[in-house]
Amino acid sequence: MWRNEHSRNDCVFINMDSSLPGMRGLEVARICAFVSFQYRGEVYPCAVIRWFDKVGDAADEDTGMWIVRPGYRANNSPEHAVIHLDAIYRAAHLIPVYGMEFLPQELKFYHSYDAFQTYYVNKYVDHHAFEIAF
Repeated sequence: MWRNEHSRNDCVFINMDSSLPGMRGLEVARICAFVSFQYRGEVYPCAVIRWFDKVGDAADEDTGMWIVRPGYRANNSPEHAVIHLDAIYRAAHLIPVYGMEFLPQELKFYHSYDAFQTYYVNKYVDHHAFEIAF
């Protein structure tokens, strides 16, 4: 819950390999929770994330945007991880791939990351995203 309203599970770019250009060195994840723990006197700020998997090896030919889908393990359970906050590069904006059907009227904005199968990684949201999400 965020301010006694619906949860805000924002998406982020995770730096996986800074030697690779653009999306080849980045992954996309959804923040589930921020946590920290202390070990031997040092505090480790972390995030619990849900991974997205890239669809294909390149950006979509028609839109120029990469497509991602929620990641699942071999047993079909959602793929989660705990990462250090330093691995988060910046916020990511995802656009659902809507398809041809009408959306149900009861669908709310806070259902967006649960209601669709695939998402565009919006590189047009701002200058910085345009520079990294290629």
